[in-house]
Amino acid sequence: MTTLCTAPETGLTAVILPTIERILNRVNALSQGGPGWTRPSYSPLETAAHLIIEEEALALGMEVRRDHGGNLIARMPGRDPQLPPIWCGSHLDTVAEGGAYDGQAGVAAALALVAAMRSEGITPEADFVVVVTRAEESVWFPVSYIGSRAATGQLLAADLQALRVDTGRSLADHMRDEGADPEALMTAVPPAPARFLEFHIEQGPVLETAEEPFAIVTAIRGGLRYRAARLHGVWAHSGGAPREGRADAVVAFADLVMAMDRVWEEILARGADLTVTFGRVSAASPAHAMAKVAGVLDFCIDLRSDDEAVLDAADEALKAAIAEIEAARPGIRFDLGLQSRSRPAQLSQSMAEWVAGGAARLGLSPRRMLSGGGHDAAAFATAGWESVMVFIRNRNGSHCPDEGMNPADLALAVEAVYTALSGNAGP
Repeated sequence: MTTLCTAPETGLTAVILPTIERILNRVNALSQGGPGWTRPSYSPLETAAHLIIEEEALALGMEVRRDHGGNLIARMPGRDPQLPPIWCGSHLDTVAEGGAYDGQAGVAAALALVAAMRSEGITPEADFVVVVTRAEESVWFPVSYIGSRAATGQLLAADLQALRVDTGRSLADHMRDEGADPEALMTAVPPAPARFLEFHIEQGPVLETAEEPFAIVTAIRGGLRYRAARLHGVWAHSGGAPREGRADAVVAFADLVMAMDRVWEEILARGADLTVTFGRVSAASPAHAMAKVAGVLDFCIDLRSDDEAVLDAADEALKAAIAEIEAARPGIRFDLGLQSRSRPAQLSQSMAEWVAGGAARLGLSPRRMLSGGGHDAAAFATAGWESVMVFIRNRNGSHCPDEGMNPADLALAVEAVYTALSGNAGP
């Protein structure tokens, strides 16, 4: 693998980089209080961020509309309207106290591509569409890829009844509040499958460690989650209850964590792909106190893999571990609650080669890699679209205030794709 080096600055940099920086600054001026950035899904803040992008797209001479799910769709007509268009974009909602780049970097990159084409007088062969999806971050509603699934005809009527975690109101209600039409969405005819490109920060350390500014993503892990699991034990006095006979929810949970860590290790040893994460754990109910054995513990578990069969096997192992713990510890009972899933997605090899071709004309050779996190590109791929992602080097992890992307790395990746677009070699 050829290590990437920074390409020499070109005249395009003077267009692409300022566009990226301006859009990131404008969008990131919108947030709830607290550390980092918080723009909940289907909130007025998310809507205000979409209005910024609408303004930027109109200034570039694009045709702007919204679909029934509230996704913003801005079109730059190409020379041949019969060709499948290229859609490019990402989302602007964030997790609570998230970072400055997760989602918004991909939207800024899409507009920077249009700005570069306008600056150079390039009309793309096919229509180029900037899409800003709603509600990609499923921490707010227990539904994956809401906006992109809405855009591609995959959102279900049952999904509309999902409740937002901070308000307790339904997805349908929040959609209506922000100008979307959930009833019309259920009968809408989605666009014909076309091509989708998403720029996104890497959410791990691979590129930062390798000192490489960007990479091409070949597949996206799917996820299997229990978002609201509860472990029931028996409340008891911390000094009065002997070890024998206790039904301590915290100890039983520790058993489960260690059991699933062993499952993870065993599956990796077989050469399969898996991650296991207990992302939220709380025994701090109002009934708990220093001098009590815990009677209740709430938790969530997030299993991810590039293979759906591995997710099923890990789920079976989880339930088997729970059965063993319940049998060994009388008084302990687990309630996993509802399961939610997103399918693993293989991305388009032809589009990956197209991006790589643009990079090669700049003297660059980006690596191919797997995405551990879920992204809108997975929903488009599942709907039959030719989809690809470009990862951007990022320091300090993701979904946190310390996300550390260098806009110059994103600008370099945008220039590689611009080179592919302007070369008229379609994916």
